Amino acid sequence: MTEPVRLAKRVIALTGCSRREAEQYIEGGWVLVDGVAVEEPQFMVTTQQVALHPDAKLEPTEPATFILHKPAGLTIAAARALLGPSTHAEDDSSGVQLLKRHFARLESPLPLPDEDADRIEQEVVAEVSGTLSAEGLKLLNHGLSFNGYALPPIKVSWQNETHLRFALKRVQPSQLERMCNTVGLKLLSMKRIRIGRVPMARLPTGQWRYVAASDRF
Repeated sequence: MTEPVRLAKRVIALTGCSRREAEQYIEGGWVLVDGVAVEEPQFMVTTQQVALHPDAKLEPTEPATFILHKPAGLTIAAARALLGPSTHAEDDSSGVQLLKRHFARLESPLPLPDEDADRIEQEVVAEVSGTLSAEGLKLLNHGLSFNGYALPPIKVSWQNETHLRFALKRVQPSQLERMCNTVGLKLLSMKRIRIGRVPMARLPTGQWRYVAASDRF
């Protein structure tokens, strides 16, 4: 009977590479066991067929950034639990290879730090009810103040009869409800559709995609 051996050892025998290089191939998702990628160097194999993917690259696994369309009402911890292969958006065009290592030690950079909130424009579509005068629209764009503090100018326009589009810096989306109330509107729901130049509109609720190298905030 063939004794089980670590996958890394089998890759060394197969390619003549070093132990570290074998682990790098495996952790990069380039090693196939019976045609299925296995990313754990300590995985034990016996008579299975082990092969190196023809496009294998011997390079370290880079950290990855995800964009998740978080369902309303979920905590950050609950949203983080959604991140996995089963919720990966089918139309992810980033070109980033999905790896198990990308899901280890996840951190959420949102809400944006103050310095980023000042620099990065966000776009939000808000569903509202009520009647808004032309003067009210001007006030939303520039003229509101809270607690004696004048809000900076933002861009607000009608998307349709019931939805307003907000493009804002230095104003958090959490402030939109108070802004709407001030001009006689009731905020029913809102959805962030863009952060900087990274679109989020086509990402289904509860799914995520990778941030591509070409994406810029």
